[in-house]
Amino acid sequence: MSSDAPARPQALAPVRWRDPKRHWWWFALVVPLSPFIAWGLVKALHLGLFWAAGVLVIAVLVPLIDLVTRADKSNPPEELTKALENDRFYRYCVYAYLPLQYLGLVFACYLWVHAPMGIPERIALASTVGVVGGVAINTAHELGHKRTKLERRLSKIALAQSFYGHFYVEHNHGHHIRVATPVDPASARFGEAYWFFLPRSVVGSLRHAWHIESGRLRRRGQRVFGPHNNILNAWALSVVLFATLIAVFGWSIAPYLAFQAVLGFVLLEAVNYLEHYGLLRSRRADGSFMKTSFRDSWNSDHLCSNLFLYQLQRHSDHHANPLRRYQTLRTSEVSPQLPAGYAVMIWCAFVPPLWRRVMDRRLLAYYDHDLTKINMKPRLARKLGLTPPGLIGPATSAAVSRRTPSSPPARRR
Repeated sequence: MSSDAPARPQALAPVRWRDPKRHWWWFALVVPLSPFIAWGLVKALHLGLFWAAGVLVIAVLVPLIDLVTRADKSNPPEELTKALENDRFYRYCVYAYLPLQYLGLVFACYLWVHAPMGIPERIALASTVGVVGGVAINTAHELGHKRTKLERRLSKIALAQSFYGHFYVEHNHGHHIRVATPVDPASARFGEAYWFFLPRSVVGSLRHAWHIESGRLRRRGQRVFGPHNNILNAWALSVVLFATLIAVFGWSIAPYLAFQAVLGFVLLEAVNYLEHYGLLRSRRADGSFMKTSFRDSWNSDHLCSNLFLYQLQRHSDHHANPLRRYQTLRTSEVSPQLPAGYAVMIWCAFVPPLWRRVMDRRLLAYYDHDLTKINMKPRLARKLGLTPPGLIGPATSAAVSRRTPSSPPARRR
């Protein structure tokens, strides 16, 4: 044969990579197990403090582990994303949260009625259950972004404990479209304390969720107050759940059920608060907002809190790729970084002077102290002689009304 024959191209070697965190995802189940852990610790140590084991896990254990472990900057190879997405092991890690969540809730109801504990201890146990419900909203968040009917139904079930079923509609079809703009109630503004953000986000998100869902049903010629209303049928799950528990265990558990539900969505809204605080999407020449970028969410690469929250802290990639499963979310150097994991930053948010001391200088530095680039509280903007960001360019609601490429596609529901 001629030596001048062209050489055959060598086949590329397959990428070999194994997720080093693969079996660490099971640690997220410590949270739904916390009512059982609380009972075991109290029984063994005779200290009522441990009825609040769920709070201690989030407020003490996770931050300590984050403190002593390195930040996780690793990303899976892009070419293995599809294989990782199709690996059902990761789905089972999320699915397992739900049965443990509700076993823990039933067990807590039993303890509220039958265990020898005073009112402070019952409240402590309710706080543990509330933490479970709050993290369950994050579990619902992971499930609700997926296309399969099973996962979307599981999302509604996870939300039932906190009576926050409208999140299923508003988060996907409201927040993801309007994020990091002045019209998004779930995007906190610079200078806005958490305790003022909380009612604005709760009421605004509920109102907008109803607007979205009622509009969808009218366009389809279906009744707004009917079985196809995703908000009403999600709330119906909560009503059935609470009514069943009260029927079995009695009305004495009702205050604790209410307390844990409120605590659950208070924690969720604290996460909303810190995820986009002060960040504002760039604008086009006509004043409309550009699509969501990696610069529009606060991120954290702290390992333990990412394991417990299914990498919610890689929030920029989540907004850029809302259908992407948690195990394939990527960290980015261009994203603004929080100084600590969510487990720490939530408690900072609860203390506004501490939050502003930690975060305001960080936000200003990120935008090179250009106040015109910040999503600012309107009253503060006027005080500083600036035009509030919502009044720049065309009507803001119109400026973000069209679906951006980073938003989840409309689904047939």
